[in-house]
Amino acid sequence: MPGHVKLGNTGEPDPDPMPYLVVSQDMRRADMNKPYDPRKSVWAPAPDGGFVEAMLDSEAGGKTTVYVGHEKKVFKSEQIGQINPPKFEKCEDMANLTYLNDASVFWNLKTRYQAKLIYTYSGLFCVVVNPYKRFPIYTPTVVKVYLGKRRNEVPPHLWAITETAYRNMLQNTKDQSMLITGESGAGKTENTKKVISYLAMVASSGKKSGKKVSLEDQIVATNPILESYGNAKTSRNDNSSRFGKFIRIHFTTTGKLAGCDIESYLLEKSRITQQQEVERSYHIFYQLLMPFVPDMKAKCELSDDIYDYSYVSQGKTSVASIDDNEELEYTDNAFDILGFSETEKWDCFKLTAAVMSMGEIKFKQKGRDEQCEPDGLEWATKAATLCGVDAEGLLKAFVKPRIKVGTEWVTKGQNIDQATNAVGGIARAIYDRIFKWLISKCNETLIDPTMKKSHFVAVLDIAGFEIFEYNGFEQISINFVNEKLQQFFNHHMFVVEQEEYISEGIDWAMVDFGMDLAACIIMFEKPMGIWAILEEESLFPKATDKTFEEKVKAQHLGKSPPMAKPQSKTDKNAHFAIIHYAGIVSYNVTGWLEKNKDPVNDTVVDLLKKGSNALLVHLWLDHPGQTAPPPADDAKGGKKKKKGGGAKTVSSVYLVQLQSLMTTLHSTEPHFIRCIVPNTHKQPGGVEPQLIMHQLTCNGVLEGIRICMRGFPNRIQYPDFRQRYQVLGGAKSNSEKDPKKCAQIILEATEGFEPEKYRLGHTKVFFRAGSLALLEEKRDEIVTALIRKIQGGCFGFMSRKDFAKRKAKRDYITVIQRNLRKYKEHKDWNWFMIIQKTRPLIGLVNVEEELRVLEEKANEAYGFYQDQLNTKAKLEEENNELSAELEGLRATIRHEQGDLGAYQEKMAKFSAQKADLEIQLQENRQKLEREERARQNATEEKRNFEREVGSVKQEASEMQARLDKSSQEKNKLDQMLRGLNDEVVHQDEVISKLNKEKRHLSDSMNKFNDELATNQDKFAHLNDVKAKLEKTLDQMDSALENEKRLKSNVEKERRRMEGELKISQESVLDLERGKRELEQAILRKDTEIHQMITNLDDEQAGMNRIQKNIKELQARVEELEEELEAERQGRAKAERQRQDLARELDELAERLEESSHATVAQMELNKKRESEIMKLRKDVEEINIQHEATLISLRRKHQDAVAEMSDQIDQLNKLRARIEKDKGTVRMQLDDTRAATDHVNHDKSVAEKNLKALDGQLMQLQKKIDDHVAALVDYENQNKRLTSENANLFTRLEDLMGNASILQKVKIQLASQLDDAKRNCDEEAKERQSLLGRFRTLEHEYDGVKSHCDDEIQQKEEVARQMAKASDECNLWRMKYENDILIKVEELEATKIKLQARLAEAESTMESLNGRLMALEKSKDATAKEIEEMAMRVDQANVLYNQAERKIKMMDAAIAEWKSKADSASMELNNSQKECRNASAELFRVKNGYEEAASQLDEVKRENNNLSEEIKDLMEQISEGGRSIHEIEKQRKKLESEKFELESALSDAEGALEQEENKLLRLNLEVNQVRADIEKRIQEKEEEFEGTKRNHAKQLEQMQFNIEAELKAKAEAMRMRKKLELDVTELESALEHASLANMELQKNIKGYQERIKERTAQFEEEQRAKDEARDMMLAAERRAGSLQNGLEEAKTMLDQADRARKQSEQELSDTNETLADLTVQNQSLNSAKRKLDQDLGDLRGEADEAASDARMTEDKAKRAMLDAAKIAEELRYEQEFAQALEKERKDMEARAHEIQVQVDDAEQNAIKWGRKMVAKLDSRVKELEAELDTEQRRLGDATKNFRKADRGIKEYTFRQEEDRKNAERMQELVDRLQNQVRNYKKQIEEAEEIAALNLAKYRKAQVELQESLERADLNEQALAKYRARGRSASIARDF
Repeated sequence: MPGHVKLGNTGEPDPDPMPYLVVSQDMRRADMNKPYDPRKSVWAPAPDGGFVEAMLDSEAGGKTTVYVGHEKKVFKSEQIGQINPPKFEKCEDMANLTYLNDASVFWNLKTRYQAKLIYTYSGLFCVVVNPYKRFPIYTPTVVKVYLGKRRNEVPPHLWAITETAYRNMLQNTKDQSMLITGESGAGKTENTKKVISYLAMVASSGKKSGKKVSLEDQIVATNPILESYGNAKTSRNDNSSRFGKFIRIHFTTTGKLAGCDIESYLLEKSRITQQQEVERSYHIFYQLLMPFVPDMKAKCELSDDIYDYSYVSQGKTSVASIDDNEELEYTDNAFDILGFSETEKWDCFKLTAAVMSMGEIKFKQKGRDEQCEPDGLEWATKAATLCGVDAEGLLKAFVKPRIKVGTEWVTKGQNIDQATNAVGGIARAIYDRIFKWLISKCNETLIDPTMKKSHFVAVLDIAGFEIFEYNGFEQISINFVNEKLQQFFNHHMFVVEQEEYISEGIDWAMVDFGMDLAACIIMFEKPMGIWAILEEESLFPKATDKTFEEKVKAQHLGKSPPMAKPQSKTDKNAHFAIIHYAGIVSYNVTGWLEKNKDPVNDTVVDLLKKGSNALLVHLWLDHPGQTAPPPADDAKGGKKKKKGGGAKTVSSVYLVQLQSLMTTLHSTEPHFIRCIVPNTHKQPGGVEPQLIMHQLTCNGVLEGIRICMRGFPNRIQYPDFRQRYQVLGGAKSNSEKDPKKCAQIILEATEGFEPEKYRLGHTKVFFRAGSLALLEEKRDEIVTALIRKIQGGCFGFMSRKDFAKRKAKRDYITVIQRNLRKYKEHKDWNWFMIIQKTRPLIGLVNVEEELRVLEEKANEAYGFYQDQLNTKAKLEEENNELSAELEGLRATIRHEQGDLGAYQEKMAKFSAQKADLEIQLQENRQKLEREERARQNATEEKRNFEREVGSVKQEASEMQARLDKSSQEKNKLDQMLRGLNDEVVHQDEVISKLNKEKRHLSDSMNKFNDELATNQDKFAHLNDVKAKLEKTLDQMDSALENEKRLKSNVEKERRRMEGELKISQESVLDLERGKRELEQAILRKDTEIHQMITNLDDEQAGMNRIQKNIKELQARVEELEEELEAERQGRAKAERQRQDLARELDELAERLEESSHATVAQMELNKKRESEIMKLRKDVEEINIQHEATLISLRRKHQDAVAEMSDQIDQLNKLRARIEKDKGTVRMQLDDTRAATDHVNHDKSVAEKNLKALDGQLMQLQKKIDDHVAALVDYENQNKRLTSENANLFTRLEDLMGNASILQKVKIQLASQLDDAKRNCDEEAKERQSLLGRFRTLEHEYDGVKSHCDDEIQQKEEVARQMAKASDECNLWRMKYENDILIKVEELEATKIKLQARLAEAESTMESLNGRLMALEKSKDATAKEIEEMAMRVDQANVLYNQAERKIKMMDAAIAEWKSKADSASMELNNSQKECRNASAELFRVKNGYEEAASQLDEVKRENNNLSEEIKDLMEQISEGGRSIHEIEKQRKKLESEKFELESALSDAEGALEQEENKLLRLNLEVNQVRADIEKRIQEKEEEFEGTKRNHAKQLEQMQFNIEAELKAKAEAMRMRKKLELDVTELESALEHASLANMELQKNIKGYQERIKERTAQFEEEQRAKDEARDMMLAAERRAGSLQNGLEEAKTMLDQADRARKQSEQELSDTNETLADLTVQNQSLNSAKRKLDQDLGDLRGEADEAASDARMTEDKAKRAMLDAAKIAEELRYEQEFAQALEKERKDMEARAHEIQVQVDDAEQNAIKWGRKMVAKLDSRVKELEAELDTEQRRLGDATKNFRKADRGIKEYTFRQEEDRKNAERMQELVDRLQNQVRNYKKQIEEAEEIAALNLAKYRKAQVELQESLERADLNEQALAKYRARGRSASIARDF
């Protein structure tokens, strides 16, 4: 059904669908203005089967008298129906009609259809009327309208039902079904497509991939295949589905599309072998003869003429609305999309062609026997070849089938009718099985196994109830299905009604509507029902249609109520009738048993199962056939073999399918769609009432309405009921707030409205059919009375107002007269003159005072402005001062400390906050501007509304004028109607006479037509016989040539298979060689791994030794536990990294194992291919043996020709061998490139993993560096922990050494991979240069072919001129020898006929060549244009490629520079770390020296004390011992000298100690400075490195974008290049064909000229010369044909090789690009690796330096003791200075905090001011809106008063002039105008809502449009890729 095509050009928005979905306001207004009388307006039957409006006159005795126009007619009361009020005109749901009669239903459908509204609801039904025109109601815009909406929220549409089903499935988790029924041509299939497309758009799975077709595309792609094999042309529809289908669309739990499956029902098999004159068989038969697939006819052995096939040419052979060539293209593409293999597709086409060819298998009577024999072998050979069986065996099976008699097999002879019927049965069975196989294959491809299927939405597309002139087996099957479906609908409606009434709490008698149809269904299904009797009779061999008829009548006629006698008027031979729900149908049982059995010849089936066609064998797998007969009876057999379970009949399979279908439907939630055909002429808007009423009856729509009428069909919600009918209840209903009680009060207060007519539910009121009309009538009476009262009050008010105006005028006149008299009396009085002159000055404004006031106001305003300026200046000065202070603070901080990171961060935060506040201020200003614009828009809308009110007033005045004119015209028309009625009476009498004459003439015409039809049938039969005889004669002539072609084809196939065998063997050897290489590579890798492990063990042992030495040297280290924990964590991370590397190594090993498994699988595939090749060899040998037997008799005559052909074939074989070699080389290159790309991809993945690991290590090293910096800070406060930190550093060094060994190994691997990648890159570059050279050679070849084409065209023109001359000479010679022809009449007549036939063939060939020449010229021009475009695109692509290469080089240089910068930064960082470590080591040495000096000082002090004690002892000894004074003096001097020496030594030691302390302080200061410098440099380097990283990332992204653009352009150029090359090859083939045809024509012309000369010279030898010339010509034609075939095959192979080569070139270019990317990545990895190596070397050097420093510390410690005292003093000084700096820093922070507080206060004040302004503006906007509302209300009141006043004045004038009827009409006009006022009010109210909604929709639509455009672009790109890949894949498969 049309409607899915978007109107408008591409790029334009979708057309507005609302006029095709919703009733417009103009239509509603026109419907409301129609005359309607609730008591008298009725429907009456019309002569055309429809209904016409009439006025009720009287009703008595079951008869009703009505006026149809001015004619009085009498009908039965049952035929008259009430007309619904105008409120229900074009109702969306017909169940809401108050009068549910057939006429109302038909009228509602008709008016909606003619208003272009094709969808209408009827309760649970959705009725669809075929528009025969395209409406824009299936566009993406409409999808958005119905997406996520309920059924009652949107207009009627198929997608509303679909959306309801989809949402119910998701919410209720229950399966859904949609039942679509209708007649042929009603649009069932198109609606099914729309349902599927909607679900595909709404529930797209999103699983898109570049290589696989999406599931949505596959579901949509099933339509072309099923339509080709299941659709046909009928008398009513050009594309009618001749089968029913049940489509399940599966979804996941989230509602995503998961797959689809299809079940088919009741395929019309009889159409395969028979069609009526106006019908056509299935589309696929006619598509096979179309030229879209070039080798279709050759492979399927089809001719060019459809009339060669009687099965498909009995009716129409072409349809104007269907392009078979285009449909073949869609079908072929659909096979590829659904994943059919090439063999499956071609087997399907071949079997379809075999079905066509079977219709031409003829039989003739064999002598006087009763059996037949084959009449010709040509068509049987074709059919057998396509089926893959022996032709003779096939014919023998048809003519003499085998049957089993007892235990023996015998053959049974068949007559002509039996054999012909057997052929037809086999053809129908093959086609039926093909169709079922296609559905099963579609189901396999349409299921996505990766997605879990939760629920489904099913669509049942099946034919509706059928009542034809002749009703047979197909009709009773369809009608029984519809009987079951109608019962299912009735039961479902009963369930829905019951649920509705129960939920609303309504009491009513439950009626199961499904039981109404039970009697008819039981009669079919009970044990002795119709189906059981048919099944029983089918099993009896002697049963006939007569016995079946008698059994049915005996069992049911008179016993079952649905069975009746035949009542058909069109079929006089009908046997019985059945009373269905849709009517009485008379059935004819002729041929029922044969159709139910549908027998097939088991012998033929057994032969087909043994054929070489794999698909045919698969189709007959479930059939037992006649397998394994006794070996002695091979030549004999039987026809049929009994099956164990009995044969399956059509009815049994049909009933099983029906039962499963009904079970499925009962488990789902159903939705019903009924399709209607409006007319038989396919005219948009045309209506045929009788046809529509017939379909409404058959579809069950009227049955559903009948069910509705038994309940309460009309339902209204309580709020809606109260709003419309509150006037009926009066004051009581106004005071009641509960809507239910209010409704009850209203209904009870209505007179004559009994309680039986309604029920009150919980949320709505339920009414009987017709009850609402009474309420509408009562409401109209009350509203009319109220309007009259309002009119009277208005008239009185206006009259009183007029009286008051007139009275005031009279009073004003007296006052004016009095004043005039006074003026005349005083006009000359001086005082009066003075008073008159001074009176204007009274109350005059004082200008000076006003100026003074204004000046004060201006000064006040200017003063306020000046104050603001002053405050602004003060603030600016303060701001400048603060900024100056801030700058000073920053300078001091920079000078004193040098680190302002924290302050800068704070300032950044302040600036960010300031920027945010500025943004908020800007947003508030924008909001103010928006509000101002909104106010302006509101004022503009107010003006627009004022203008609209003025226009409404004008329209009201115009309506009044029109009413006046219409009243005048009505009077005139009444007079004219009276005269016309008299004329009508006279014309009726004349018409009755003419009708009688017409009947007589029609009878005579029918007789003549019957005679003419019989004569035409005889003539057509004779022509058919003549045509068949001519065809058989031509077929016998071409049989010999076909045999020769078959032999040559077999030879070529054998050689081709041998070549492919060699190629496959070579590929196997290559694969084995690759396997060995991979194994060797694995061994090498294993040895390398073992070596690495041993090296790792050695390195670890060495590190253990070093660690022991370090521990011995650092035995005193005991602290720093926190740092030890950190280092342990780092070690754990390193361990995890080692495990990750081990895991990656395991993954590499697993991949190697997988690749080995893949090689094993490939070897198994090769073995399978070798077995298949052996089978093919055997088949070829068998075929050769068969053909050699037939060719023995023909070889003798054609030995010379065969010798010549063999020479030519040898040459072609040589060419073919060369091509095969080239092909092999191309294949090897392709395999090498693929292997290289796989290897590169693998290396790339490994390199990426290693890079990630190295990045992780780098980050860890960076963290460790940060830890080192933190450790330097801790050195100042914790001097005692320095030694323990060194120990931890040595342990970490050990871990780093282990990591370094691992990284060294990885580096070696990456270096080897990089070398391999470079070699591959160089090779790819060389191949790329060679491919460019080949492209240039191809361009030169194309120029040569183009010139050759021009030469061929010129030669062709010359040949055409020579042909014209030869034909003229032939005509002259023919005229010359007409008199002499009487001598040899018989011989010359035969030769003449042959010559004429050949001449006709030559002329036809000339015409075809001329046509080809024109096509070639057109294609030449097109190709020339395309070549020019292609050249331009190639140049553009080259330019872009060069630019991309330059950019890549520039980027490489930039990357190298940044890498060098990064390396230099890392080197500087390492140097700074070294310096830091040296400083720490020196500090350590100084501290040790200080400690040693202190210990020495203690020793000196102890010695001094000891000496003093010794002196005391000596003095005591002197005093005691009495030694001599001299000795004592000596000793004293000696002791004093020693004391002096000791004191000097002590002073020296103290000086040295002070020096050492000073040195220690200096070192501490230097360490702090170095640390600060290092931190600054590290921070700067980090910032610089981060900036470089960001720039590098941006450049990389830009490079990636440019590369992707270049790749896209390059792919487009390659695609265009391939397209041009294909076109060139096609042109070359066309040129070769033309040249060969020209050569043949030249040879024919020369032969003709030679024969003419021979006839003039020797007339007696004419016959012999003719025979010789004919033989020579035939031999030359055969030779030329064989040569042409060989050349075509060679060229096709060459083209395939070229395509494969081009594809490999494309792949090589892609690999080049990927290799370039990999080289860049490898370079980055190498640089990172070098950096890590340098870090490792530095760490080792640091370890050595640390060891040497440890040795030197002891030496330096001694010297450091002297400097310790000085360092201590400097340390104290620096500490005091640091404390002073800390105080200043705190002061600075306090000042900065105060400044920040001031800034915050200023910003808060600004925000408060902005908010106040916004609040003021908001209040102002609200006030303006309130004023606008009041103005609108005043305007509405003014317009109402104005209209009421106008109506009152007009009605007052009309009351004086017109009588009571005119007054009533005026009241109706007042009602209409009030409705218009209400409509205008609603429009004004709705306009604002619609504006807001439209604005939101517009924004949403913009976003969705952008998204849809992006998706469309992506889909187009994906589609282009898919097509290109599909072409390349098809080329590869052909190759």
